[in-house]
Amino acid sequence: MLTVPILMLFYSDLGFSVEESFQLKAFYSISIVVFEIPSGYLADVIGRRKTLIIGSVLGTIGFAIYSAYTGYWAFLIAETTLGVGMSCISGADSALLYDSLKNTGKEKEYVKYEGRNFSIGNYSEALAGLLGGILAEVSLRFPFYFQTGIAFIAIPAAILLVEPPLQKNTQNVGLKDILKIVNYSLVKNKSLRWILVYSSVIGAATLTMAWVIQLYLANINFSEYKIGFTSMILNLIVGTTTLFAYKIERNLKHKTIVWLTTIILTGSFIITGFFESAFIVVVFILFYFSRGIATPVLKDFVNRTTTSDIRATVLSIRSLIIRALFAVIGPLFGWISDKFSMSGAFLFTGLFFMLITGSSILLFLKSLGHLSHHSSNKPS
Repeated sequence: MLTVPILMLFYSDLGFSVEESFQLKAFYSISIVVFEIPSGYLADVIGRRKTLIIGSVLGTIGFAIYSAYTGYWAFLIAETTLGVGMSCISGADSALLYDSLKNTGKEKEYVKYEGRNFSIGNYSEALAGLLGGILAEVSLRFPFYFQTGIAFIAIPAAILLVEPPLQKNTQNVGLKDILKIVNYSLVKNKSLRWILVYSSVIGAATLTMAWVIQLYLANINFSEYKIGFTSMILNLIVGTTTLFAYKIERNLKHKTIVWLTTIILTGSFIITGFFESAFIVVVFILFYFSRGIATPVLKDFVNRTTTSDIRATVLSIRSLIIRALFAVIGPLFGWISDKFSMSGAFLFTGLFFMLITGSSILLFLKSLGHLSHHSSNKPS
């Protein structure tokens, strides 16, 4: 992801306001929200491999549009295309991994392998942060050219995947069947509901921070190279942490992990709102360390509470909630930053996430005690 560390700077260079910049990212999230569950269900019906191929093609097209065109509406089309592509990948990738492990009797090692997968991704993103910053020093358009080529590599990679057989082949394809799974996940299965809600809120917090960090660093006069270098360090930290997330999960109580990561992830926004200093990078380091633990562990909770035949759809519901929250909080952050101050935007965002995690964390912790019981239930 060469473009992530410099995207907001790219928008600013073209004369976009912070609010307009977050509007574009909100449309990306909205397109994911609209297509997330249908694409997850499609993955359960036609197969995860085919859905991943479709997503990879759309991702390449989206970055190609960014490389060739300029302007708000062109970027809006690009973000929508990227959003639809990501919705095809999100959920299907983790479901394919979990079912591949389950097919070989290794599903209990999911956190280990998801952590390894997430770690490799973050190591590559760390390198991309540095390279993206270097390329941006030449031209803010350069990272998009290279990103298009990188995105294209996902197409043959997806084609080469091997998909294990599902426990049960879903026969029906329709809105009614999708709604049945949504009803099961968010209404009927109470344990799964609160696991989805809480993990989605934490996911939205980490997503939001990923986009606002570069604005904060630019605001304290970091150059493109320094922003890219900082991005590299943060991704190295989260990548290394996820390698050992499964060991941390084994050695610490779930309640301890949940409380610590919640306090760190929400409190980091508030602390950042009070200070404008390069020393705040220490807070970002702590945030990304917590993110490295939370991401694979929370996905594991979701996987263990559902079944193979609906797993991609359920993971897509989680991603939908994350993107829906970001579609609200992102533009709000931009509006507050433009109208008042960036510090105020950080404080508001921190209080927002603290409020909604506080309202769901106890029910989430209670749900963890029912993992083994509800994992055998299926929607009907």
